[in-house]
Amino acid sequence: MKIRHVNAGVFTTVENLEDTLTAPAEGFYWIDADTEDLELLQPVFGLHDLAVEDCLSEEEQRPKIEIYESHYFIVVNSIRFDDEEIFLRALNVFLGRHFIITVTKQKLNELRAIKPILWEQEVSEPDRFLYLLIDLVVDNYFLVGDRIEDKIEKLEEDILVHTKRSHLNEIIGLRSEILWLKKMLGPQKEVINVLNKKDLRLIDDQLQKYFSDIYENAVKISENFDTFRELMGNLREAYQSSIANRANEIMRVFTAITTIFIPLTLITGIYGMNFDNMPEVHTEYGYFIVIGIMITLGLGMFYLFRKKDWI
Repeated sequence: MKIRHVNAGVFTTVENLEDTLTAPAEGFYWIDADTEDLELLQPVFGLHDLAVEDCLSEEEQRPKIEIYESHYFIVVNSIRFDDEEIFLRALNVFLGRHFIITVTKQKLNELRAIKPILWEQEVSEPDRFLYLLIDLVVDNYFLVGDRIEDKIEKLEEDILVHTKRSHLNEIIGLRSEILWLKKMLGPQKEVINVLNKKDLRLIDDQLQKYFSDIYENAVKISENFDTFRELMGNLREAYQSSIANRANEIMRVFTAITTIFIPLTLITGIYGMNFDNMPEVHTEYGYFIVIGIMITLGLGMFYLFRKKDWI
C-alpha cells in the first residue's frame, strides 16, 4: 500500500495511515492499495461491506457504481492485449471528499501513466483524479481496438494468400473475445453515463460535464467492436470460400491427371490382352512406337488443358 498526498500534481509520501483521517489543507490523499490492504482501510474510511466484498471476490466483477453516504464505489475494467489473448482487469475505486483509493489485484498501466498527467495538469482534487483515470482506461480501448483491427487485416491477408486450417481456430478465438468484450462494454458505458448525468455531490458540477466526452468515446469503442464482430463474420466466410476454392483447384488437378491417363490406360489395356494375332507385338520397333504415341498423347492433352486454363 502506498499513501500519497497530492497537491497541484506534486506527490508527497505519507507514512502514517491515520494522518489521512482528516482532510489536508490543500490537495487530497491517494491510496494505491492491494486487496489485502482493505482490512486496514475499511475501518479507517468506513468503506461499505458490500464494496469490500466485491473487491475481494474471485468472480469477475461487472463495471458499476455504488453510491454510499460517505463515498462512492466505482468498478471499471482496464484492458490489455498481448496479441494472443485479451485481458480485462478490474480497477476498483473508492472516491471520498478528501481521498481516493484505488484497489487492484494486478498492477495496471493506467495507474503508472496517471502520475505524469497529474503533475502536468497540477491536479489537487480527487474527483479530477477519477476523471483522468477513467479517461486513460477508455483511451486504452482505442489502442487495443487498433491492434485488433491490424490483426484482422493480417489474418485476412494470410487467408487470401495461403489458407491454413489453423486460421479457423484463430478466427473463432478472436471472435469469441470480441463478443465477450462487447458484452462487458455495455455496463462500462452505463457507469460513465451515470458519472456524466446523475447529480453526484462528490463530483464538481463543472467537471461532471467532461465525463460526456468519455461517454462519447465509450460509445465509439462499442461501435468499433460491433464492426469488428461483423468483420470476423466476413473473415469466416472468406476462410470457408478459400477452403472451397482450394478443394476445387485440387479436384481440377486430379481430374486432369485422371483424364490424361485414361487413354494411356486404354492403350496399355489393349496390349495386355492375350491375342496371338497382334502384328505390332512382333514388329522390331512396335514397343517404342506405342510408347511414343502415349507420350505424345499425354503431352498433347496436358497442353490442351493448360491452353484452356483448366489446370
